[in-house]
Amino acid sequence: MKTIIVPTDFSETSYNAARYALGLARQMNTARIVLYHAYELIVPIPDVPSSVPMVNPDELRSASLEGLDKMMRELEPLLPENTILASRAENHLLPANIDQVAKQEEADLIVMGITGGSQLEEILVGSNTVDVVKHTTCPVIIVPGSARFRPIRKIVFACDFRKVVETTPVQPLKKLLNVFKPELHVLNIDHESKHFTSDTPYETLMLDTLLEGYDPQFHFIDHTNVVQGIMDFAARQEADLILIIPKKHGLFDHIFKRSRTTQLAFHTHVPLLAIHE
Repeated sequence: MKTIIVPTDFSETSYNAARYALGLARQMNTARIVLYHAYELIVPIPDVPSSVPMVNPDELRSASLEGLDKMMRELEPLLPENTILASRAENHLLPANIDQVAKQEEADLIVMGITGGSQLEEILVGSNTVDVVKHTTCPVIIVPGSARFRPIRKIVFACDFRKVVETTPVQPLKKLLNVFKPELHVLNIDHESKHFTSDTPYETLMLDTLLEGYDPQFHFIDHTNVVQGIMDFAARQEADLILIIPKKHGLFDHIFKRSRTTQLAFHTHVPLLAIHE
């Protein structure tokens, strides 16, 4: 793995995600970690009262670079041998620009923190993280505020067994599985077989074929709540990572609609890896 990008807003949540990324870098033999701060210059709007504070763009950039320098100094003692810690600051909206940054940096992975809690916390702190997942093709690991790094040995892959061949991102998935070499548990949550169709056995076989060589173990669990079912199973298995494939017309939708992916990101204590279809 060449490069990990860690978007930061200098909160404790982002510091925790950065420490997690350093642990990942050691396991993955990562060459570079890039701390990325996207600051937003507020453009004046006509007819707004003059009492609204104006931001000097030079001061904004200076504060961003100062925050990055401080973060780099604090993380330096934890840096794995042969891994370079770099930084990047830009006047951009994070979700709109993250995919371009990932491509420019030739990133293999984005690691970003999230805070679950009150609805306000979820909207303010979580929306950027969720929007990053929606707007980038690069795999993203979402790190809950309470999570501490431990080597990735066991992964729970939550799957709905729908259009497996068309929606499974085989190459990036195998790239990460080849690095982690985990015990892989494929999980399907249903209740009273409401989503079981005549295609389900075929889709299961297709996924088993795609994952040939990784010895996946398949689990079919009956639970009334998909998100809770995934979290409970991951806890029982003592999983190090939950893997999901956000789908445009499936588990992933706008934050305020409280999609299953969004709920899982906010409420799980296990880091969540999202790889786009």
